[in-house]
Amino acid sequence: MSDPLSHIKELIATLDEDTQKAILKAANALQAEIEILDFRLKRMEKIKRTTAIFLDESVAELEQKRAAEEEINSKLEQSLTELRATQAQLVEQEKLASLGALTAGIAHEIKNPLNFVNNFAEVGAEMADELSEAIEAGNTEEAQAIIAELKENAKQITKHGRRADDIVKAMMQHARGGASERESVELNTFLEEYANLAWHGRRAKQGDFQADLIREFSSEVGSLTVMPQELGRVVLNLLNNAFDAVRGVEGARVTIATRHADGNVTISVSDNGPGIPDAIRDKIFEPFFTTKPTGEGTGLGLSLSHDIVTKGHGGTMVVQGAKSGGADFVVTLPSS
Repeated sequence: MSDPLSHIKELIATLDEDTQKAILKAANALQAEIEILDFRLKRMEKIKRTTAIFLDESVAELEQKRAAEEEINSKLEQSLTELRATQAQLVEQEKLASLGALTAGIAHEIKNPLNFVNNFAEVGAEMADELSEAIEAGNTEEAQAIIAELKENAKQITKHGRRADDIVKAMMQHARGGASERESVELNTFLEEYANLAWHGRRAKQGDFQADLIREFSSEVGSLTVMPQELGRVVLNLLNNAFDAVRGVEGARVTIATRHADGNVTISVSDNGPGIPDAIRDKIFEPFFTTKPTGEGTGLGLSLSHDIVTKGHGGTMVVQGAKSGGADFVVTLPSS
């Protein structure tokens, strides 16, 4: 079989010179195109190999980054879990702190009704002896009078026994974990109870503490459906903060007041202390923010109180300058 190229060359040799030149020129141009295409193919092959290398490196780098991000996310999840646990512990510590503030006040408050019960019980025993003597003597009139007194004494024992029972129930309710159930309370009586506990607790803690605790309760507020345990914690916190603010102030005065207006009930606790600087007034409801020395506060009291009022009761809690020059904390709760 003959060489195809030889046959082509023989055909070209039979052509005239101009045609041969034209064919040669076209062949050279075609050769140049082929060389260019070959160059481009080789270049594309190099680019392809380089790109493959870059892709392999990128995939490996992305995999490393993904693994690193997963590790970071895992650590963040662990930190978040630990933070939540720590926060829960701090919240419980704050609750225990408020319970501690109650203890001394409760001891004082419960002592009075117990004294009444003990005294009436002793008198009752003496009167029982007198009743026996009157019966033996056949003095019916005196016996009836003694019986009437014994009944009256029994009413007083029941009254003061219930008073002591109410104080213990309030303590247990305040101490138990979680939020209390909603129930209707006579607001002024409720606030009077916690005001007394806070006052006697402070006096027991600081024997030299001096301040007037003024009540300005409106008779229009009536009853309110609240979570007593939680609202009591708010009242204690505000009163204790006010007591701290007026410590050492001449003519120290703390006022707790109620008012009913526009379908809402307000509870305000004000003092005539140094007040709260404007620079920090917007920060006082932030968690862990405190102006107290290290070890004297967690910085959670006002933050928890704010949450109890706003999230737990659908109300508002603000602080403003008091007319007396100190601070005035105002809690507003819907009356219905």
